[in-house]
Amino acid sequence: MIPDIKKIIYTTDFSENARHAFGYAVSLASRYGAGITFLNVLEDMSPYRDSLMINVLGQDKWEELLKNNRENLLEKAKENIKTFCDEVSAKIPACAFITDDIVVRIGEPVEEILDLVESSNCDLLVMGSHGRGTLADKLMGSTSRRVLRRCKKPVLLIRLPE
Repeated sequence: MIPDIKKIIYTTDFSENARHAFGYAVSLASRYGAGITFLNVLEDMSPYRDSLMINVLGQDKWEELLKNNRENLLEKAKENIKTFCDEVSAKIPACAFITDDIVVRIGEPVEEILDLVESSNCDLLVMGSHGRGTLADKLMGSTSRRVLRRCKKPVLLIRLPE
């Protein structure tokens, strides 16, 4: 059976690896007539920092500041993705792609990626892998490795060429 790829999720952290992986997502989307959902996950602030700021500013002021900053961060990340899409479209006009959605979330990257994959019913997840090496991956754990282990959909991991 040949898979029918109609919906691709592409994750980006705006790194060089993510930009390189984007070429694969665009190529596949163009060949299959698939739409791409862009996902960027911003890591949430630490609870320690939250409790420290609550003590300094008070609960209400801190929550208001967090809410305003989160909204600004989410909008800025969406603008970055739109700009990135426009740049790629201008550089490779022959490789057209459809942007289904731009999703920016705040949380733990692995959990947010897996949640979107499950809820969107995508056909393929495309993401870059930093490929820091076996020892670094074991000590730090890589997002791509953890997603690959747990994802129920096909995952295309792209490493930078040597």
